[in-house]
Amino acid sequence: MDFALTEEQEAFRKSLRAWIDNELDKNTSRDWESREFDYPYDLWDKMSAQGLHGIGLPEEYGGQGGDVSTQMIVARELARTLGGLTWIWGVSSFCAKSVALHGSAEIKQELLPKLAEGRIRMAIALTEPSGGTDVLGSMRTVATKAEGGWRITGQKIWSTAAHASDYLMLVAKSDPDAKKASRGVTIFLVPTASDGVSTRQIPKVGMKAVGSCEVFLDDVFVPDRLVVGEPHRGWYQMLETLNNERIMVGALCTGVLDGVLEDALAYVMEREAFGGPIGRFQALQHFIADIAMWQKQAELMTWYAAWRQQQGLPCGTESTMAKVVASELAGKAADLGIQILGGMGYALETNMQRYWRDVRLYRIGPITSEMARNTIAESYGLPRSF
Repeated sequence: MDFALTEEQEAFRKSLRAWIDNELDKNTSRDWESREFDYPYDLWDKMSAQGLHGIGLPEEYGGQGGDVSTQMIVARELARTLGGLTWIWGVSSFCAKSVALHGSAEIKQELLPKLAEGRIRMAIALTEPSGGTDVLGSMRTVATKAEGGWRITGQKIWSTAAHASDYLMLVAKSDPDAKKASRGVTIFLVPTASDGVSTRQIPKVGMKAVGSCEVFLDDVFVPDRLVVGEPHRGWYQMLETLNNERIMVGALCTGVLDGVLEDALAYVMEREAFGGPIGRFQALQHFIADIAMWQKQAELMTWYAAWRQQQGLPCGTESTMAKVVASELAGKAADLGIQILGGMGYALETNMQRYWRDVRLYRIGPITSEMARNTIAESYGLPRSF
């Protein structure tokens, strides 16, 4: 197994990093993040101009092409400065890949070029208020067949950037008679401008500018052409993309580890106390060494999962492991980073606190570390625990 980047990928990474340092530097990213309920359209537009929204999409539809590793390079490099704001790119990218995989020829032709150019945005509407991780068991959003389409009523929660998106990639119960809940749901592309759609942003600890929303649907009509894939088979289509999402979270958290290490090193080399730079103190050197080792662990596990997916090998357990390990180590590193910076680590004018706040989410979503551990244990032959 060789996880080394190809020459082309390494050149892309270096070019991307230079652009990020020039256009999306950490202080600018901190200012974006602090604008609660104020979606950073200027950040989106910069990404569009750079062609990032086309990464991973077929060239025939205006995309840039690129494999899983290329997507992971983007997620990691963006997260080094943006932290959780990386989802400004990531959520719509995830939805676009789902359309590319399961959308009809008509809908691909209509939407993928617009997605690749950044002319439209998409948000995921999956989780419901009553269930959290128990997506299928708690699903109360119902789609009823109507002439020429479907009527959808229900409520979603934690839909990232739904208020600023043109479409919701929404999952609803479509077959009330299905013997298994997993066989009775459908994926719809719901235009957010539709009558009966409304959103409310939820105040939260981190990623304040992205917007995490409740979505309310009151008898919303969606035409048949905006059904993604086969009706009533939406859950199985979603499962095909979950591994990619978890690998992307692993890459994002690895990028946060990059940023934490970078800031911690700069601080201990510049800050002076007791007659010299504090980087000479053994305790702080051990902190730096721990963060560096955690960075490598997250990197290796994430890239191993991505490699397996690219090879067409089973990667469910590996992608779940990568998500858990990277998110937990990134959280530990950011917390230790605050300790290294001392009082300034707690100050809003530095970036360590932003990494700490942002990365805390990834032990909860898109799957909790506890549920992920259940899944991993089950893959080793243990009985299902829920």
